[in-house]
Amino acid sequence: MRQPLSPRGEAYAALVVLALVWGYTWVVIKVATFDASPLIVATGRNAVGVIVLFAVLMVLRRTLRPTPFLPTVILGLLQTTGWTLLQTFAVSLASAGKAAVLGYTMPFWVALLAWPLLGERITGARWAAFALAACGLGFVVTPLGTATLEADALAVGAGLVWAASAVWMKRLRAEHDVDLLSLTTWQMLWGTIPLLVLTAIVPEHVRWTTSFVASMAFLGILGAGLAWFLWMFILSRLPAGVAGIASLATPVVGVVLSAIQLHEIPSTTELTGMALILGALVVNALPARGVQVATREVSTASK
Repeated sequence: MRQPLSPRGEAYAALVVLALVWGYTWVVIKVATFDASPLIVATGRNAVGVIVLFAVLMVLRRTLRPTPFLPTVILGLLQTTGWTLLQTFAVSLASAGKAAVLGYTMPFWVALLAWPLLGERITGARWAAFALAACGLGFVVTPLGTATLEADALAVGAGLVWAASAVWMKRLRAEHDVDLLSLTTWQMLWGTIPLLVLTAIVPEHVRWTTSFVASMAFLGILGAGLAWFLWMFILSRLPAGVAGIASLATPVVGVVLSAIQLHEIPSTTELTGMALILGALVVNALPARGVQVATREVSTASK
């Protein structure tokens, strides 16, 4: 008879599932854009996600009372509206795996923003991480083709907006005592409203194919609902630093699954750059101080 997993073993198993879900999200976004515009995909996945998260709040019997209005709206505009739009447009224009790696440059932008805004200085090995990341970006964006440059800029821009939301979230939680699940749910609601308005006034296309419906279900139910449960479960059983470093498997999964399903094979130059960026992410995450905490908090809704 098979012995049940220990609590830590269950947490590590959950980490594997979470990395697969978050990593595959990038591929699913690409598949969804075959049948619909990026705006439709971004709006649809968040609309489903809002429903799922409010359902989670009710199942867990958490309060449905809104979190502080204006700070939460700003967070939603950054984390849901900005991040999702830029991420989806980037994936629609280029490789899903490459976009995943460039989007995950977020921790470096967090560090740069946190220095002047939060007074968190960049010290020690994190300067080495910046050097590695800069070299990696140089490899990834070479050669500079017009279409490729646009997609790369959108993916890096998504990481920058995500970083801004991380810094804003840290300030918000320092000033207000809010539950992280409630905050994530309400910011997603406020951030989805502008997307719904844009979708209503901007002509967009959509084909209701089986693959499109399945993609929306995956992005909204698994990407928002299951991933949230797994992340909270993991943090309840593992140190936040361990969970944060392990979550860096997400862009690796994105690259691998993008190559397998979509046949998006990175060039040698791109692979070199991706390896440097991923190495820099690991170095940056090792201290697990200040700004890394903000990064891990905001990453729960990404993706």
